[in-house]
Amino acid sequence: MNLVAYLQDNKYKHELEEAANYLNIEIVSEQPTKNSFISYDRNGLYFIYISSSYSKKLHIDFLSGSMGWRLKRTDHEKLLKKTLGKTKEILNIFDGTAGFLSDSLIFLSLGHNVVACEQSKILFLLVKDACNRAKTNLPFLANLKLKQGNSHEIYIYEKDLDVIYLDPMYPKIKRNTLRSGNINLIRSILELEEIKDLEEGIVTKFFETDYKKIILKRPIKAQKVCSNINYQVKGKSTRFDIYI
Repeated sequence: MNLVAYLQDNKYKHELEEAANYLNIEIVSEQPTKNSFISYDRNGLYFIYISSSYSKKLHIDFLSGSMGWRLKRTDHEKLLKKTLGKTKEILNIFDGTAGFLSDSLIFLSLGHNVVACEQSKILFLLVKDACNRAKTNLPFLANLKLKQGNSHEIYIYEKDLDVIYLDPMYPKIKRNTLRSGNINLIRSILELEEIKDLEEGIVTKFFETDYKKIILKRPIKAQKVCSNINYQVKGKSTRFDIYI
C-alpha cells in the first residue's frame, strides 16, 4: 500500500505508532510529498491523499461542519425517520456501509442502537478517532459498536437485529467531475487499500439473509436493485427503498 505515517508532533507518537501498526505501514519523520499519509495533530487523526493530479485532506469531526449541523437539527432528518416507520421501540440497526458514519449518527441520536461496519481500515481509524474525541459531547455514542471488515461476514454473527441499513457507493460518475467531493476521496482510499468497489455484491448478499427489514439508500433516479420493494421514501436527490 502506497501509504506512510508521518510523525508531525512527538506528543502523538504513541497514537501514530498504534495506527501505523494497525495499517502495517512505515513511520517517517519528514512530510511526504509523493506518498499519501496519515498523521496526528491537536485536532486528531487525519489523512492526506496525494496523487499526480491532486491532493486532498480528510479529517472527520462530528462536532463541527456539516455533521455537527445535522446533529443539532435532527428534527429536519424527516426522511431517515420515515424509513424506520412509526415505531416507538428502540431498534437495533446494522449499518453495513458505515463510511463517515453520517446516517448512523442520526439513528443513534434518535435513541437507537447501531452496529456499524466499514471495510476500509483507513476510514475505520478516522471514524474511531472522531468517536473518541466526541464521546463526551455525544453520549449516545455509547450505543454504537464500530467494526472493521467484511460487513456481511460480521452480520452473520450479530443477533437480534431489526434493520439492515445500506448506503453503497453511488454509481460511478466521470472521475473528473468528482475531484472536489468526498465520493472521489472514498474511491481513492478504496483503491489505495486495493479494495474493490463491491456495490452490487454488498447489497445482494444481504438480500440472501433472513432479514426483517432492509433500508437501501439510492440516488433518486437509480435503477431498483430488487423489484419487491415494499415502499419508498423519496427526497429531492435521494430515495430509500424499503424491503420487509
